[in-house]
Amino acid sequence: MSETGFSPEQIDTTTPNPARMYDYYLGGLDNYAVDRAAAERVLGHAPFIRPTAQGNRDFHHRAVRTVVESGIRQIIDIGTGIPTSPNTHEVARAIAPQTRVVYVDNDPIVATYAGAKLTNSDNASFVLADLREPEAILDHPTTQNLIDFDQPVALMLVAVMHFIRDDEEPGKIVSEVTSRLPKGSCLILSHVTDDVDEGEEGANAAEVYKNSTAQLIMRSYDEVLPFFNGFELIEPGLVKPPLWRPDGPVPSEHELVDHRGYAGVGFKGGA
Repeated sequence: MSETGFSPEQIDTTTPNPARMYDYYLGGLDNYAVDRAAAERVLGHAPFIRPTAQGNRDFHHRAVRTVVESGIRQIIDIGTGIPTSPNTHEVARAIAPQTRVVYVDNDPIVATYAGAKLTNSDNASFVLADLREPEAILDHPTTQNLIDFDQPVALMLVAVMHFIRDDEEPGKIVSEVTSRLPKGSCLILSHVTDDVDEGEEGANAAEVYKNSTAQLIMRSYDEVLPFFNGFELIEPGLVKPPLWRPDGPVPSEHELVDHRGYAGVGFKGGA
């Protein structure tokens, strides 16, 4: 039994898993045959998924650097997924070594990797919990031990909200999980979209996920923007991930077509 309460035998290797499929899109090796098969079916319908995943990962890194450079020293990373270096604490600590990070995921396989790849250093811990139960995250002893809710916190919902169905009230979930964040805190969020899908690529990709452990819900710009209610988006606003404060050349219009998502960072009470 691991420190997170799961044994390897409890990991389902017979059903495709979105975290492991995402790892496959990024070129990782922490996935099983069933995940690779499902991922290849998705890519067959929607080849844009791979550049979308990579663009999202790059946004993740830039956003963490931005908020740590702004002075934030506490991060709650929800929907961590399979650890892929550099991880959140590695990016943050390259700027501020004292940064504290709580990783959160509801996936047993992520829990099995947490000790080796995420929490093997001081001030980084893992919480096995579900975003659909915000209090279980915020009130968890590990969170309470590492996070001071009287000081600004960066809360990350990177590529996770599109696994929350409409009937699960995603807007309410975001509101609840950010409700205790003090002024000066921030929300880092990204989400896939089918806004530019003129065919059925997105719908066909989502159909594959119906046979995985979580459904994929693509949302429009107008559906993603309200997740930032109560937060002031910083420049450049809610945009495709490669357009969010790029480190290098901006992709061409043609290349941007393959980046089907939105990403943004908002500060509570202003930056």
